[in-house]
Amino acid sequence: MLGFDAWLDTTLWRVLTALRRGVEGYSTFLKKFRARGFGRVAAELGSDAFTFGLGGLVVLLTFALPAFEETARADWRTTEDFSVTFLDRFGNEVGHRGILLNDTVPLEDLPDHLIKATLATEDRRFFYHFGIDVIGTFRAMAENLRARTVVQGGSSLTQQLAKNLFLSNERTLERKIKEAFLALWLEANLTKREILKLYLDRAYMGGGTFGVAAAAKFYFNKNVRDLSLAESAMLAGLYKAPTKYAPHVDLPAARARANEVLTNMVQAGFMTEGQVIGARRNPALAVDRSQETAPDHFLDYAFEKLKELSRTRPELASDRIVTVRTTLDPGLQRQAERAILSTLRQYSDQYDVEEAAVAVIVPGSGAVRAMVGGKNYGASQFNRAVDALRQPGSSFKPFVYITAFMNGYTAASVVPDAPITIAGWSPRNYTRRYAGPVTLKTALTKSFNTVPVRLAQAIGREKIVENAYNMGLTHELKIGKALPLGVSEVRVIDMAASYASFATGGFKTTPNPILEVKNSAGTVIYDAERDATPPRRVLDEMAAREMNDVLHNVVENGTGRRAQVKGVIAAGKTGTTQAYRDAWFVGYTGNFAAAVWFGNDDFSATNRMTGGSLPAMTWQSIMEYAHQGIELKPLPGVDEGPAFATAEVASADGVAAGSRPRLLREQSMAVLKEMGDRLSRIEQAEQADRRAEVPATTTVTR
Repeated sequence: MLGFDAWLDTTLWRVLTALRRGVEGYSTFLKKFRARGFGRVAAELGSDAFTFGLGGLVVLLTFALPAFEETARADWRTTEDFSVTFLDRFGNEVGHRGILLNDTVPLEDLPDHLIKATLATEDRRFFYHFGIDVIGTFRAMAENLRARTVVQGGSSLTQQLAKNLFLSNERTLERKIKEAFLALWLEANLTKREILKLYLDRAYMGGGTFGVAAAAKFYFNKNVRDLSLAESAMLAGLYKAPTKYAPHVDLPAARARANEVLTNMVQAGFMTEGQVIGARRNPALAVDRSQETAPDHFLDYAFEKLKELSRTRPELASDRIVTVRTTLDPGLQRQAERAILSTLRQYSDQYDVEEAAVAVIVPGSGAVRAMVGGKNYGASQFNRAVDALRQPGSSFKPFVYITAFMNGYTAASVVPDAPITIAGWSPRNYTRRYAGPVTLKTALTKSFNTVPVRLAQAIGREKIVENAYNMGLTHELKIGKALPLGVSEVRVIDMAASYASFATGGFKTTPNPILEVKNSAGTVIYDAERDATPPRRVLDEMAAREMNDVLHNVVENGTGRRAQVKGVIAAGKTGTTQAYRDAWFVGYTGNFAAAVWFGNDDFSATNRMTGGSLPAMTWQSIMEYAHQGIELKPLPGVDEGPAFATAEVASADGVAAGSRPRLLREQSMAVLKEMGDRLSRIEQAEQADRRAEVPATTTVTR
């Protein structure tokens, strides 16, 4: 044991001694490199910069990691967007959505001046950098500082491709970090020619087109191989701001931008001034698309529905180039647009109203026949028929009454129209007068406010909300004291679908803009009649029939008199919200259900406009057209009376062949006169309508 102890002590001493000598020797060696003065400051700063830089690089890489998940997909070079050609219900083309893409032209077949114009404008040093053009970035920063605004972009062509393939257009620091790392990844995995080809095929060029080949066809109706220098310069000018410089939108701006591109080509040394002078003197002329019209709000809606459908049907997701036959009736669509525009032109100033929306659907099938999401799609692409949330006012009351009918009440049930206070809230009629005991039919016809509140107290607001959801409302309804008076926000399309449940005798109607979808090979991969879910019953049949009788009385004798269509059994309800911010008429016949809304985008008040005025008049104009030349269907529970169906046969656009000359004259000259006549004929009823339609005010009892 003593020998082992001696060996252990000796070994430890020798090891420690060797380590000490090694450290001393290493220290002596490093003294030869000891910096002093400014050299030491530079060394310390460089060391710290390297340390922090390496740490920052790790942090940046952490931010970029989620983006690299996209590169793991085997098909990352392909697009996930649909390229859709839309047809109307008769098979006629009405528009396109998604991408217009043509990536079949090889890089060597593209015009040399198109490639030079692209590189001169977007990335002159493309073939010399590693994905991030450091020199170009610093040059752009200097120019922006000198101009005190953003005049040059610092992103290389590879960075732009990374954004197009993997990222969104959001302007955030995180996106720029991801973009830089993905650019390096692209440079490591693709050749320069492959990157350039992908960029030329994937860059957005405006007008729904992606890539230079599709843009050449859209703007010049040419094969990309046949583009002139002037046309190539105009296309190259679109990369920066395709919407701003699109020649079919603003040709002078597009030509000015193309002239800048030609200057860039000269400055980059790709061409001489003499070579581009001809293109300057003879700028490109784009195809005139100013007269082209399309039901854009409807197409946007159908496109979104197609994408929703693809998430549940793999056969749709596998082929992204499809042709969709929609439910659109072009004649009815044009009439809906005319009715909205003519009404706003004549009455916009009088009522201080700027916007309107319409949705027309077929009860049962849910086929959306027409949709107007605003007065001017070019000025605002916001679809007020689908995306706007507005208070329905009294047009919500039928949800209360149908729930009452399903819980023991009838149209003949008597409920007092009298003051009521709920937790300090006192709804009251606009006249501040009360009718006393009234039947529910009378209460809804006159649009009294206290009666639906009493009904909600008796049957429970939860049941009303459940019924509303079952019938077709999709936005959250807040269960509060004022729920029966329509204070929760709804959508126009949902109101039309919900009222259609009355027309079907209690079966739910789900809005559907798509009849059939064919893939690129022409094979039908979706058929609404074959694949759609059959409608289910959501309302008691007897209750629905009774509701139809009551709402028909609203049109005949109540606040909806301006919605009467000669020879057609119609039912519906007006709605006006607090401070006259929203005005509605939602109505239906056996053939169609439609919701019409008027108001202002900024929620400002109108000039005392009620649902019984412009909305009801517009609804009447649309429905009068819609029912010409078709067989009229009865409303369950309403006395149909004599047969009003006409013997004329409708043509493909929904206009009876024998009526076309007369209709053209009437639609161009008599629409405004008819509306004016209606206003004058029932001027006295206007005041009564306003009193009935203004939502309840409140008083607080002590």
